[in-house]
Amino acid sequence: MSQPAVLQLRQELRKCFQSLKENQTVWKGVLEECTPLVSSLRNLAEQLRALKSVEIANTPLCTFPNLPERLQHKLLNAVDTVLGELSEKVDALGSVRDSVSKQVSAVFQMYEQNSDSLPISTCVARSALSPSIADMLEWLQDAERFYRIQYIQRRNLLQQLKPDDLALIETVTKTWTSLYSHKGEEQISGALLQVSFFMESD
Repeated sequence: MSQPAVLQLRQELRKCFQSLKENQTVWKGVLEECTPLVSSLRNLAEQLRALKSVEIANTPLCTFPNLPERLQHKLLNAVDTVLGELSEKVDALGSVRDSVSKQVSAVFQMYEQNSDSLPISTCVARSALSPSIADMLEWLQDAERFYRIQYIQRRNLLQQLKPDDLALIETVTKTWTSLYSHKGEEQISGALLQVSFFMESD
């Protein structure tokens, strides 16, 4: 690979890591916005469960016509609304996934187009200010895989949730939280830390 091509690849790597840094911030923000929505789903499911267990006919509320049906309808509508809001958040996570995939794909495409003339020594060379090209490509590939899998898992969970499936909705907080990968997040943060000087260099 010619020296200009090496510089071009390194510039593409900088751009990709900058995009990854920005997308990580967006991803974390969207997940934080999901937390109260997931809690609301659980609370609404508990209210629906309680409504089914109460014999309203044996309470002073029996004087209100069709009260159980009206309350259930209201709660189910609330569940449907929250599911819609959560769906929008998962779509936002999908946008992060798409952005990361696009950037990483562009870097690998550039690398593959020039790989025949890229010496191994150049690919694995490190310096005090820069990790090796091989390491950076691996970190980007890991990040792309992390966001892709995380998005698919959360999308699949959301698609399983139905307003009238109380058993599943009641456990949604635990299930949603179990999808969080502390190791995956740490790996991305670690990679961004290791390329911090590289991103600031010319």
